[in-house]
Amino acid sequence: MSGGPGVLLPSLLSVLLLALTAVPAGAEGARSAVGEDRADGAGFRETTARTVGAHERARARADRLRAEDAAPARIEAADRHRGALREALEERLGAAARQAGDPVAVDPSGQAGRCPVPVRAEAPASGDSRPGDRPAWTAPTRHYWLSAGYAAQGSRWSHRHTGQDFAVPTGAPVYAVGPGIVHATTCGDGFGNQVVVRHPDGYFTQYAHLARVDVRRGQEVTAGERLGVSGATGNVTGPHLHFEVRITPYMGSAVAPLPWLRRKSVEVAPPAPTPSTADKRREIPREE
Repeated sequence: MSGGPGVLLPSLLSVLLLALTAVPAGAEGARSAVGEDRADGAGFRETTARTVGAHERARARADRLRAEDAAPARIEAADRHRGALREALEERLGAAARQAGDPVAVDPSGQAGRCPVPVRAEAPASGDSRPGDRPAWTAPTRHYWLSAGYAAQGSRWSHRHTGQDFAVPTGAPVYAVGPGIVHATTCGDGFGNQVVVRHPDGYFTQYAHLARVDVRRGQEVTAGERLGVSGATGNVTGPHLHFEVRITPYMGSAVAPLPWLRRKSVEVAPPAPTPSTADKRREIPREE
């Protein structure tokens, strides 16, 4: 890790701390919170992480005001604050992603990278629920082990793990956790074949290391609709699903995925271990 907290100028720290404790008037205030330090340094990561935290506190405040049936003006102000933080974060991370050549930013349809795309929509796989039977929100796969968790540290990641890994064999169906629009279907980087879905609440979910993608960019999906099947593409040592929840489509805006799913009334937990699966646990990868 290069750089350090000292990379941030005192004036930037003052602006950032102010932004975390006071509601800015609009997007300009949120952009001050995001800052202007370099995308390749620790200062960039630290400032971005603080802004992600500020966004999540703003989201929690808006949720709390709704639960309390607060005055509409207070709810609208909280939503504006959250939206301004999201807009500034997306602008900043999007610029960094384009500079780095992130496929989600520069080739969201996967066409330039000649990524595999479905020729036609396929019928649900055996065991998939039909549209009328699908819940509002669901887990991203079935019959899994939870392996590497969010924010895990280790030699396999340059900083920390940004999602939740579901250890499943190659070919396991991967489902949209909720309704949304397919934002990206890309390949060619450490995430391998991946799908990114934007949901009505503004969050994005990522499904990575897929063996096959069954949807296209711009396609509308429902909870429980199959997006593809699990695999071992990208930076992995074995098959698994990397599932991530982001504030923006880009790396750097991830939030803890299991609490996010619980807010959607989805409980994700590993099934009881069996001798045959327990013997395979040491083979489960812990990649991005």
